[in-house]
Amino acid sequence: MNQEFIMAIDQIAKSKGINKDKLIDAIKQSIEVACKKHFGISASGKQNLKIDIDETKGEVKVFATKKVVADEELMNELFEIGLTEAKRLSSHVQLEDMMDIEITPKNFGRIAAQNAKQVVIQKIKEAERQMVYEEYSVKLNDIVKGKVLRKEKNGYIVQLDFTEASLPLTEAIPTEDLESQMQQEDGMGGYKAFYLLNVKDFNKNEGKLEVKSKNAGAQVIVSRTHPELVKRLFEQEVVEIKDGTVVIKSIAREAGSRTKIAVYSNDPQVDPVGACVGEKGKRINTIVNELCGEKIDVVRWQEDSKEFIKEALSPAKVLDVELVENEGERSAKVLVPANILTLAIGKGGQNVRLAAKLTGWKIDIKSVQEDNV
Repeated sequence: MNQEFIMAIDQIAKSKGINKDKLIDAIKQSIEVACKKHFGISASGKQNLKIDIDETKGEVKVFATKKVVADEELMNELFEIGLTEAKRLSSHVQLEDMMDIEITPKNFGRIAAQNAKQVVIQKIKEAERQMVYEEYSVKLNDIVKGKVLRKEKNGYIVQLDFTEASLPLTEAIPTEDLESQMQQEDGMGGYKAFYLLNVKDFNKNEGKLEVKSKNAGAQVIVSRTHPELVKRLFEQEVVEIKDGTVVIKSIAREAGSRTKIAVYSNDPQVDPVGACVGEKGKRINTIVNELCGEKIDVVRWQEDSKEFIKEALSPAKVLDVELVENEGERSAKVLVPANILTLAIGKGGQNVRLAAKLTGWKIDIKSVQEDNV
């Protein structure tokens, strides 16, 4: 090592937010292990080695702590030094004293520099991973903006502001064409909103990151399918939700196809549905575009379960609702006009399925002729 290398360590410590003293200590430990290998001593060997790094000159010296014994009692030179040799090094030494004896091997500077470089690289990676964790752990369950970079076996890699995140296939909207997005040039047009699903911390037992992927950015997991993504988008877009006037009571979502969201107003003068839709549909259209055309039904939350179920099944017209609660199971028998039975159920049963999720009631729909009711 040399003075320039020490200066570089100082700059790296400052720029990466790494404690310089801890970095130097880690370098010393690495050099100690290398030194023990040099002398044929196992890393767990009992010989007490000390590494001294002159932070001004960049010089590295290796010392072994040895016990001063009588010359005739010298048995093991790894741990002991004869009194005559000890006196030559220091006239004040006495029997039984412990002395630090320099044992720096020839050309050890190259070995030291190689180990120091490896330690610095490792510490930089650790510092960057910790920075990523601290940056994104506070944003957990919130929206982050990102751009899809590439496709991998189990999903996609998304570029965020400070790291790469993993978007598993199970968290990608099935109908969204991410392949074409990857072809777009850099710019806001290629950026999407993602729900920050998980940020993995260091494994405290092993000091390693709990990541299954080899990709360094896989410690951050994002989603495009989570129902909370829709909620966060409404919170961003609708001022009345942001200030607490309008409250989102529940959400049911089938990502890429349709979402139902139930809202309530704390102010009788504010229409919760109108606030979410916006003038000429501007607010809700912004969210629909963000979700690649996913249909969104905004319904009025009602404290009365019958009325809430009617709202949840919109746009279908409901004639009557009968509620049955039995041993913790809540079911609703719903009557609709025969000519809109298909609309009430929805394609593939989607409308009734989402309504059931939204309200928390199991819904059974029956049709009747209106003039029979």
